[in-house]
Amino acid sequence: MRRTRTPPIIFPVPHSSPRRPADRAAFARARAWERLDDEQLLSLRFCDLGLSIAGTALEEAIERLYAELAQRHIRLRPHCWLAEEWFSPDGVPGIAIPFYLAHPRLARLERRFIGEVEGGNRTWLMRILRHEAGHAIDSAYRLRRRRRWREVFGPASLPYPHSYRPRPGSRRYVQHLGEWYAQAHPTEDFAETFAVWLQPRSGWRTDYAGWPALRKLEFIDGLIAEIGASAPAVVDRRHVEDLAENPRTLRAHYAHRHASLRLPRRSAADELLLRMFTPAPARPTAPKAAHAIRALANPLRRQLVHSGAYSDYLVRQILRLVIARCETRDLRVRGSVRELRPKLRWLIARLAESYEERQLPRVAL
Repeated sequence: MRRTRTPPIIFPVPHSSPRRPADRAAFARARAWERLDDEQLLSLRFCDLGLSIAGTALEEAIERLYAELAQRHIRLRPHCWLAEEWFSPDGVPGIAIPFYLAHPRLARLERRFIGEVEGGNRTWLMRILRHEAGHAIDSAYRLRRRRRWREVFGPASLPYPHSYRPRPGSRRYVQHLGEWYAQAHPTEDFAETFAVWLQPRSGWRTDYAGWPALRKLEFIDGLIAEIGASAPAVVDRRHVEDLAENPRTLRAHYAHRHASLRLPRRSAADELLLRMFTPAPARPTAPKAAHAIRALANPLRRQLVHSGAYSDYLVRQILRLVIARCETRDLRVRGSVRELRPKLRWLIARLAESYEERQLPRVAL
């Protein structure tokens, strides 16, 4: 997600990263906020939280991203830091990661006020990191300045929208983060396409065979073979809007978030999936929804297509989206798997009708 600032607020990078206090008593004092109730916690400033990526699940995920880049012979290693939200700044080949992913107490606060934790499980986290790595590589190698890049994805100079209306029927774009996010802007198209290409064991040649989107994936495949091992043109290690230097309170942060979320962030599929399935913490031992849907996908698709009401292409697209969102949200089956098939048939039909009638709402960025 690009989330461009105009102009960006640049906080200077401290000479040393925040470290845990050396003795246990000092560490306990620094993290005393863990025991505060929500109202007390909201009064704290970001810079007083003492958060760090080191020692968290984020550190492991970043190392995994670096391993994926190395496997693809890409020299760049985007630097990462904590901020208020996900973004990769224009001109800075790095990744800002939201604060709430650095501590489970803050993740619970995020879920209370926003309704979800963006990147809150391993699958979702890696999908976003790959996407942001695409933005970082764009900045590091100034890819958007290339004529061929603009021919494939469009001009990056197009105004960045506050919202967009997805076109589910288009095969010109890959599907990665959901909500047909690649359609939002040429830079998002590139980042989403790069993320699909980067994913280990990605079957993009098969998945997108016959799609115009395949041309974009092939372009990235050739582009990275050309530039991947070379030194980046831009080496900027700044931390934009670094949390450690941010005096804003959590209360002010969430007030701003609520004011900016005037349009829905969830897709139509998410709303229906959350009625049918349950998040992992509620039933961690229940079967995974994505696995159950995969097992039912082919017979269900044939049944819906045979009815004559929906095209095979549209049903395939919706099944792909539904499975991806279930994986991202780590949803589990609510009740018996045997009872799932008629419910799932209703879900796919409902989504197909809304997409064919172009009833999709605008999606906020």
